[in-house]
Amino acid sequence: MLQRIRTRIRIRITRRPAALAALAASLAAALATASAPAAADGSRDVALRLEAPAAFHMYNADEGAEATNSDFVVPVAVVAGDGGPARNVKVVVDASGLEGVARAEKGGYGNCTGEGPVFTCAYGNLQNGDGEANAPFNLRGVDGVKPGDSGTVTYTATADNAAPVTGTTRMTVGGPTLHSPKEERAVKGVEPGKSVPLTPRFANHSRFTAKRGVALHITTAQSGLLMTSRPDNCSFDTAFTSAWCTFPTKAAPGSAYRTSSPINYTAAPGKLTGTLSYSWSSDPRIPDDLTVRGKGAPLTLARTADRGLTNGSTDVHVETTVQADYEPVTATVRGRVGDTVTVRLGLRDHGPGRLIDSEALGRFEVVPPQGTTVTSIPFTFEDSGGKWACERPEKPGGAFVCDIGYDGFSEVRHEGGTTAIGFHVRIDRQVPGARGTIRTYNPYDRTPGNNTAVIPLDASPAPPYQPYRDPVIWAAGFTGAVAAVVLVAVYRRRRRVS
Repeated sequence: MLQRIRTRIRIRITRRPAALAALAASLAAALATASAPAAADGSRDVALRLEAPAAFHMYNADEGAEATNSDFVVPVAVVAGDGGPARNVKVVVDASGLEGVARAEKGGYGNCTGEGPVFTCAYGNLQNGDGEANAPFNLRGVDGVKPGDSGTVTYTATADNAAPVTGTTRMTVGGPTLHSPKEERAVKGVEPGKSVPLTPRFANHSRFTAKRGVALHITTAQSGLLMTSRPDNCSFDTAFTSAWCTFPTKAAPGSAYRTSSPINYTAAPGKLTGTLSYSWSSDPRIPDDLTVRGKGAPLTLARTADRGLTNGSTDVHVETTVQADYEPVTATVRGRVGDTVTVRLGLRDHGPGRLIDSEALGRFEVVPPQGTTVTSIPFTFEDSGGKWACERPEKPGGAFVCDIGYDGFSEVRHEGGTTAIGFHVRIDRQVPGARGTIRTYNPYDRTPGNNTAVIPLDASPAPPYQPYRDPVIWAAGFTGAVAAVVLVAVYRRRRRVS
């Protein structure tokens, strides 16, 4: 086609120059229109996609006006393609459909406007294939609602170079609230790989019946615990760290239940601790991310006494038989009396368990040998230096306490390795046989026999006094020499004058 156009142009060059100019101008305009970027006048270069949920649980009916919820977000993504970024993305959210079932108040992350029921959120420019989410409002409950009351929220996403996209979410009042134990007894001595039983309980203290049945949610995510029970009325994630078990039981007001048989879990190898959390819901819909169905015998419920069932969720803290063995790293304070030497002291982590919480990483304590003084324990953290990485003793002869979870140890700390830092120690005098001590500690060290070591002192006498090495004498001598030179110069000048 292009070749044909060029041929025609050449023909018209020889016959009609004016007509050729007009054709060239038209062709140039057409090509410019095809390749120019889209303008803000409605041209469409990219496509947007809304990813907000079709249904959303706002609050439980028995919570009434005390309920709050800020979890609803409107994610917007740019469909991957060749169009580049979406410019000036905005979302207008209309919450007028919630009248009578909830109140929507201004929310967002600082870039939403409007006091309700309509809110406008600025998402800015979104890169091709990327997305952004915003919470347009905070929900508050109202009194007098019943389970199942609902309303619809509508929203529209726009961009300068994309067609508008609309969406809706049906927002429902749930209920009743189900309460689990305030606390479960901590479980200690769990051997990794060995199953541990748990019998979850709940009570319905509201005036509503759980007409749709109930659900039990158990999670051990990122805690080192795994579910070993696999009832067929439970759905799990692929790692078996989260479970959702549904029951047809319509729990009446004032009733309390427990699982008819325990649910088992275990600790993963090498884990020191773990936490299992569980809660109950009167909304039995299975979350989308729990896709693995159990194959064991179904779990059922049995009536139980309503004792201590006052919490929304319950945590079970687990401690295993695994240890994290610490051993001191020590050295000899060696030098002459009067010297200040650097001695690296710390600890070696033999595991096999790994401490990951900075508050539980443990510490080592140092009592320096007699005849010495610790003048500093310098550290550097985020380009700023400090003189004391360890807590100093209140009284002479006390211990320097070095918490390795402290920021001052961030640059020398090595989990599963050696953590040591330089102590600047001044040798004040010779003390034959003087020894300091270093002791390590963490709450999961079950081998106390190697937790303490000595810090020997090997002090040599101070060097003999040598006047020529004294800087004061050097200064005095230098001053005298200068004075002598000046006197000789003055004397010679006077002789020349005379």
